[in-house]
Amino acid sequence: MHVALKQVEHRYQANTPFERLAIYDINLDIKEGSYLAVIGHTGSGKSTLLQHLNGLLKPTKGQVIIGDRVIEADKKEKNLRPIRKKVGIVFQFPEHQLFDETVEKDICFGPMNFGVSEEEAKALARKAIKQVGMDESILKKSPFDLSGGQMRRVAIAGVLAMEPEVIVLDEPTAGLDPRGRKEIMDMFANLQRERGLTTILVTHSMEDAAKYADEIVVMHNGTIHKKGTPADIFAQPEQLLELSLDVPETVRFQLTLQKEMGVRFDKPALSISDLAKEIQQAIKRGIRS
Repeated sequence: MHVALKQVEHRYQANTPFERLAIYDINLDIKEGSYLAVIGHTGSGKSTLLQHLNGLLKPTKGQVIIGDRVIEADKKEKNLRPIRKKVGIVFQFPEHQLFDETVEKDICFGPMNFGVSEEEAKALARKAIKQVGMDESILKKSPFDLSGGQMRRVAIAGVLAMEPEVIVLDEPTAGLDPRGRKEIMDMFANLQRERGLTTILVTHSMEDAAKYADEIVVMHNGTIHKKGTPADIFAQPEQLLELSLDVPETVRFQLTLQKEMGVRFDKPALSISDLAKEIQQAIKRGIRS
């Protein structure tokens, strides 16, 4: 599903002495089936931006277009439930929202809340639990008897059971170990490819942004500072470092070689294999010269 923001601004507690401008002049077009990463330091407006993507927040100026719906400032919106079914948000530590006595009931809660029959909801739960790499047998267990990583997957399955067309991930791997983080991120990447699920990742991990996203948006002081492919964004790492942002370790290593040894690289290395190729090419150029 296509999502777009046009001249979007949001002010918290507007028209009060406590008014605060959170985001402004946001123009963003998110193509159907694409994978977009949003990066930026704390307070840059990332969380405010993502809450506009399913109507949790309304713009105080501009338009948010979600499929065939348009949410406009100063216009009353009725029945936002269909939008919230189509756009699923996985917040940080989603396992904290688990509450029911079995995994199955927890996953079924969302679909049934939107009018799906119990039988159909159970079928969706079976499908969703497989999508997060777990066996159907876990559906009969209490979510509170599971490990932290398993609880995270169950919570994600609850979002997937709603069959969203867009999924928004707000630091979905927070608190996980490196292996757990990779498994979860690979799972979302597979869903995006196999189901054409429009995916928006809000992250502090430059490695994840570089590895998984088609495009990256850099937020700074409440607005979009830059947008481009991972290669475009990390081609000028000094600019990101000036914004108090990090860069992938491979790009940082390139930057160190460039500064300390005068090595010139053609493009940023976004993976270890890319880094090996770039170093090899740099050595060849050195031999020729």
